[in-house]
Amino acid sequence: MKQNYSPRMGHIAAMALLSVSLTACNAFDRISRIGAPPDHADIKNPIEALDYKPITTPMPEVRAADNISQPNSLWHPGSRAFFRDQRAARVGDILTVKINVTDNADLKNETNIARTAGDTMGMPHVFGFEANLAGKVLPDAFSSTNALSTSTNMSHDGKGEVKRNESIVTDMAAMIIQKLQNGNLVIKGTQEILVDNEMRQLSVQGIIRPEDIASDNTIPHDKIADARITYGGKGESSDIQQPRYGQQLMDIISPF
Repeated sequence: MKQNYSPRMGHIAAMALLSVSLTACNAFDRISRIGAPPDHADIKNPIEALDYKPITTPMPEVRAADNISQPNSLWHPGSRAFFRDQRAARVGDILTVKINVTDNADLKNETNIARTAGDTMGMPHVFGFEANLAGKVLPDAFSSTNALSTSTNMSHDGKGEVKRNESIVTDMAAMIIQKLQNGNLVIKGTQEILVDNEMRQLSVQGIIRPEDIASDNTIPHDKIADARITYGGKGESSDIQQPRYGQQLMDIISPF
């Protein structure tokens, strides 16, 4: 019997062979280095790397006064030294954001609802026909004094509890990306740390006042308006902590 193999099966087979070969090479390399310390990476020019991409960031406008030399002066106008304030003030300048977030919450909520109701309605006189209704129009058990009786009994008991304890204490650099018309500054900073296949990501963004920047060019996070602070990660550890995609889907669509 002739069997037809699709191109997709060929790709899968090629990927499997490549994976096996890479695993074997990695194993041989580890065996050959038993007892030897890891080597330092060679120092190379990063610009010559194949995956190098130039960085583009917001830059301050060039002022005409910065290009004018003053006679008999040791310092060029606009230089970042001597008596000039070294705190970040222009687009492209960098400052340090001191993040110290401690959040503790313990919330409990309990609701108890109970309701019992009963109604009884009788018709002792029905236009004089009450004696003829039983056994003829209505069943024999019909009683005009107790024609209708209803009762309801409902109870609900709901409990909820939230416990949260979070703490983030770190410093990170942020860049001024915009200067507003009122003089306030928009800052943004990101940080990524890769440790053992786990990427930790920290980002901060918001609006600050120049006068809130300390003399050491730092600003606390509670001085940032419209602050957006994100701390998380992605990688093997984060994937294990997350429910599987099928379970998440079932949690969304399941009505029970």
